[in-house]
Amino acid sequence: MRALGDFFRRYLLPGFVFEAAVIGGGYATGRELVEFFLPAGPLGGLLGMTVSMLLWSAVLAVSFELARRARAYDYRSFLKLLLGRAWFLFEIAYLLLVVLILAVMGAAAGEIVHGLLGAPRLVGSLLMIAGVALVLFQGSVAIEKFLSLTVGYLYVVYIVFVVWSLVSFGDRIGAALGAEPVGHRWFMAGVTYAGYNVAIIPAVLFSIRHLTRRREAVVAGLLAGPLGMLPGLAFYIAMIGFHQEIQAAALPSAFLLAKLQAPWFEWAFQIAVLLTLVDTGVPILHAVNERVAKSYAERQRVMPRALRPALAAGIMVLSVYAASAVGLVGLIATGYGLLTYVFIALLVLPVLTVGVWTMRRLPVTS
Repeated sequence: MRALGDFFRRYLLPGFVFEAAVIGGGYATGRELVEFFLPAGPLGGLLGMTVSMLLWSAVLAVSFELARRARAYDYRSFLKLLLGRAWFLFEIAYLLLVVLILAVMGAAAGEIVHGLLGAPRLVGSLLMIAGVALVLFQGSVAIEKFLSLTVGYLYVVYIVFVVWSLVSFGDRIGAALGAEPVGHRWFMAGVTYAGYNVAIIPAVLFSIRHLTRRREAVVAGLLAGPLGMLPGLAFYIAMIGFHQEIQAAALPSAFLLAKLQAPWFEWAFQIAVLLTLVDTGVPILHAVNERVAKSYAERQRVMPRALRPALAAGIMVLSVYAASAVGLVGLIATGYGLLTYVFIALLVLPVLTVGVWTMRRLPVTS
């Protein structure tokens, strides 16, 4: 049993944490997948998702090994290795992305709770804020356990969802794949989708403290790409059968659940989505907390425990206000595109160039 637990922590946990950080920002509801991949056509979208997955795996493998060797588990320490004095440029972009992701999450939580209970949308947003703050108050070990359990539940629900969809309207899915040509922008869709999501990588570094060997870091990074994309791939396949109608839906998940006509499963699925929203908020805000804690430590002080949920709640309230002002579809369609190339320049290219070169100068520990 202990050997199984060690295997999970070293090879699978980083991928699950990465998947948790990625999914709630948009593709848990399906809206991100619609914006990025459906324009390339049903088959072109699948090719684009493959490109994103491979790019994630490459950057994650190098990032994990670099962070492991340098013991750089907070994003400031990690970015100083890559960007030197220019590391603060990443922090500015990262904080903007955090606000954007949390705004999307707040809007999605409000829509889901409103759809399930008829409650005001603000109630759903506040529940998300409270859930994230509560988990962050518990610390790194509790965060890892929470993310592992909720991601496990998510995988079960998504597997049921895609199998049920294939049985219910698999003929529509097959017809769409065969009838629609491959769009010409599928490769760029994959690059741009991966480009802004890699900004989440520094938020995942706390989960690689268990890694002790180069093989563990590289394998964990390579596995994290598929682990991060598999639920989205399942969701995308389910959407293909209604790819034209679903493009205008703010919550494609709700559109498909209505087609299945199973209220009990709608509850199970929407609860999974709500949990993924908390899952995403936890690691990206934990990264902010760890960065602040590092600053306290450099001044020979300890970050007050109560400051962790307080700081997170403050950022989330600001983000929810942004969501109410702009709206979910507008946030995803415009906000993410503006930051994509920033993170390609500040993280993807430095990791694959400076990161690889820096690793050669650091001592190898097997």
